[in-house]
Amino acid sequence: MKKIGFIDYYLDEWHAEKYPAWIEQASGGKMKVEFAYGHIDLPDKSSNAAWCAKKGIQLFSTIEAVVEQSDYLVILSPDHPEFHEELSLLALRSGKPTYIDKTFAPSQAAASRMFELAEKHRTPMYSTSALRFAVEYTDLQKTGIESICSLGPGEFGNYAIHQVEPIIMLMGIDVKRVMWTGTDKTPSLIIGYADGRQATINLYGWDCPFNMALRYEEGASKFIQIESDFFGRFIANLVGFFETGKPVVSQAETIAIATVLERGLKARFTPHQWVLI
Repeated sequence: MKKIGFIDYYLDEWHAEKYPAWIEQASGGKMKVEFAYGHIDLPDKSSNAAWCAKKGIQLFSTIEAVVEQSDYLVILSPDHPEFHEELSLLALRSGKPTYIDKTFAPSQAAASRMFELAEKHRTPMYSTSALRFAVEYTDLQKTGIESICSLGPGEFGNYAIHQVEPIIMLMGIDVKRVMWTGTDKTPSLIIGYADGRQATINLYGWDCPFNMALRYEEGASKFIQIESDFFGRFIANLVGFFETGKPVVSQAETIAIATVLERGLKARFTPHQWVLI
């Protein structure tokens, strides 16, 4: 059995709660989360020690110990990506397959530094939104997409990734500019491509399902709503990555996504004006 180590900002969060059982099931018991590190305890959450005791996972006081004892590594902190670079430094020097949860990095510069560190130490590494693996997206024709209108739930800071990632996957990385057109409660961003193609993301609160309208250059349109088990497909992919050390998400896409999100947050302060990538 291969041993997985979690490195998190704090462990009492949804991804850390769900991933262990999903990974063990998807791997047929060949992989198991055995070790964990939590950077802080939060007063309104279970302590890292209490969480590990409940899950039957060994808590270490240092990241070094988790990296040393584990075969594979998962950097979590899904709602605090500003800590991903700090939390991943030792893992990315380890040479051990490392997954970094969404959102990968708060800036293009941080994303580039993390990839450079992983490459220097020959550490297989990738990051993704689980939405990338929704059947509804993967079954779409990618060529000839002229425009996309995407809608979904959540707040921009930690949920925009789930709309930006499928757009970059479908339309490519040649984004040249973004424009904020939303409000404080309903963030909206236009993503402009070099050749004039365009996409929009819209976050309309927790009751809004992920859905997307597409227009193709030849005139056809398509509408999809995400109903498939994208998390199940993501976990299966994660297990495959650990087995092979080969990520399915390109570095170029992940850096482009980080750049769009960084510029999107910047564009909030100058609404209805283009911000260049």
